Amino acid sequence: MTNAERRGNPMVLKGIKIKLYPTEKQKIFIDRNLALNRFVWNQLLAMQGARHESGGRYVGKYAMHNLMKPLKWEFPFLKEADSTSLEYTSDDLDAAFQRFFNKQNGYPRFKSRKRPKSTYTTKCINNSITVVDNHYIQMPKLKLVKCHGAHRITGRIMHATIRKEPDGSYTATILVEEAVLILPKTGAIVGLDMGITHLVIQSDGYKLKNKQFERALAKQKRIWQRKFARRRERALREIAAAKANGVELQLTDFKNLQKAKQQVARINKRIKNQRLNYLHHYTTQLVKEHDIIVMEDLKTKNLMKNHHLARSIADASWGIIKNLLTYKCAWHKKELILVKPHYTSQTCSHCGMNTGKKPLHIRMFNCPHCHTVGIDRDINAAVNIRNKAFA
Repeated sequence: MTNAERRGNPMVLKGIKIKLYPTEKQKIFIDRNLALNRFVWNQLLAMQGARHESGGRYVGKYAMHNLMKPLKWEFPFLKEADSTSLEYTSDDLDAAFQRFFNKQNGYPRFKSRKRPKSTYTTKCINNSITVVDNHYIQMPKLKLVKCHGAHRITGRIMHATIRKEPDGSYTATILVEEAVLILPKTGAIVGLDMGITHLVIQSDGYKLKNKQFERALAKQKRIWQRKFARRRERALREIAAAKANGVELQLTDFKNLQKAKQQVARINKRIKNQRLNYLHHYTTQLVKEHDIIVMEDLKTKNLMKNHHLARSIADASWGIIKNLLTYKCAWHKKELILVKPHYTSQTCSHCGMNTGKKPLHIRMFNCPHCHTVGIDRDINAAVNIRNKAFA
């Protein structure tokens, strides 16, 4: 995008995910930095707990930043870490405490070696994170790392979050500030009803099919899951036998077990990426074509209590659609309105009368008051959702 095109367009923060191909030496540093960030988290959490027990007040994130230097004096090995990543770890701990204080989450927990933290964030200071030749990215401590997808980074880099994936691969999410084009106004308004057979039903009659991406890989996934279960059971028996002989073994010592675990993780990752790509294409087109989007504000956590539909609801990814539409509408100056879903399936979209609850097998809506017949039940609900925004 040229400077002329940027004029008048809003600047937004955008996360761009790229794949990393670190060398063995760089992998060792990433793993070491993850371990050091876990150590700092546990030290600061223990300090907060000790202060509380002694009647002291909570220490905020900026005060925790100031504790980094004393910690490095006490534990010199922390100097090996990326210093900005340690500050982000204290920020994450502060955010966890704030959620606890607001009764959103439980008390923060210590990080275990068995479940190591898989991400760390490093800040861009004086262009310490830069793209080189679209195939490499310069990062603090790591220096040049080979990557794929860096050509999409065009704005000002703020920070990078490096992640070790469950399948053993490495990715980085680069937060950049860049301009986005303001989409032309269409004057169109659409209501969205969430479903299971069809993922989204629009008030204009369009239905988004709920593609079952996992079905194509179900057989392959089932094979590797069984291999993983058998190899884990065998490994546990060998660990017990070795312990009786005074030898300490861990599950990470069994290469075949780790291979099966990574294969399952790769299949899950592929399914996740396919579903996310599908939803990205749909939500982008939806924002382009409509100025106002109205959707029901579903509480997925409550709906999951229905054990007959819990798995289908979890696979439907309603929360992902809501999140994608939220930031895309904000970027492109469109409006997203959330309405309560109560009685949208029971109310006639023509006369507004509540006709009562109906079983799920009845797919057509017939109104005994205005004698409207033959309306698709889901489209009727989508029209009611659209109308609720202006009631």
